[in-house]
Amino acid sequence: MNFGEIVRKRLNFIAIMVAALTVIAVPQGALAVAPAVDAQVADTGGQPAPTASAATPAAPAAEAYTPLGPEWIKGQPTPGAIDFQTQYSPTGHYAYGMHTYLLAPIITAICLLVLGLLLWVIVRFNRRANPVPSKTSHNTFIEIIWTVIPVLILVVIAVPSITLLSRQFKSAPEEALTIKVTGYQWYWGYSYPDNGGFEVISNMLPDDEAVRRGEPPQLAADNRLVVPVGVPIRIQTTGSDVIHSFAVPSLWFKLDAVPGRINEQTMLIEEQGIYYGQCSELCGARHGYMPIAVEAVPMERFKAWIRSQGGTLKGEAEPAAAPAEQAAPEAEAAAGTDA
Repeated sequence: MNFGEIVRKRLNFIAIMVAALTVIAVPQGALAVAPAVDAQVADTGGQPAPTASAATPAAPAAEAYTPLGPEWIKGQPTPGAIDFQTQYSPTGHYAYGMHTYLLAPIITAICLLVLGLLLWVIVRFNRRANPVPSKTSHNTFIEIIWTVIPVLILVVIAVPSITLLSRQFKSAPEEALTIKVTGYQWYWGYSYPDNGGFEVISNMLPDDEAVRRGEPPQLAADNRLVVPVGVPIRIQTTGSDVIHSFAVPSLWFKLDAVPGRINEQTMLIEEQGIYYGQCSELCGARHGYMPIAVEAVPMERFKAWIRSQGGTLKGEAEPAAAPAEQAAPEAEAAAGTDA
């Protein structure tokens, strides 16, 4: 091999290495357009071709998503209220009806009965009105009454109570959306294993920022738990450090987040809106600063939010590998062969 051939080999090697470095450094969009430009120049006999963007569509950008505004707030505490929050889930409606039309009347009747008996005993059997007390020690009829009536009351309460427990902890259907809620000291993490496994970290907004946005202070969060409306959601909770509790009163939902284990419960929200909750388990110094903000939206908006987070939807293919990741090893292999 003469000197000229040696020089030509080395120049070819340098050119290949430069090409490999160029492939690695050039942005992915430019790599996608370059082959189309070369093909067009070849087909037109070396004449300039039309702009590549006119012939080759650009890759779709991530869909934009606008969070719901304060006009959509539905589940939150009301100053001076003494009743439960308005319910927006099927379980919540059942529980609220049980409380309002069964438990409250029974509690009221028992309280009035005991108060009446107490007043009657005070008036009728005080020392002045009844100087000689009764010496009766047993009354079979009264003992039967105060044994049977409480048992009947407990039976009446037990039937809807067991039904409510069954509804609350009924297993989610197989097609339900799974969301993993992790309690940290002191914030929440929301993972979407069905949509790529990404996690959203949620912290409480400063009071002035919450007021500026039109949201309630100490309940507003920088990132909400976004879920679809009208579909069952499998909520799985766990704790990363200590025991937390994920609770949203207006959805009749409360589930402990315990380190080292997974608890599961089904959530279904009937209306689009924003619903607030808080950690309901003492978890340390900043326990009172772990708000929960749930944003329920129609399915199409939920899909747009998933895409805006870089997640995937069921049935969609995973993103293809970038051309740069494939071209670099090929160039290195060619360089090694020539050397």
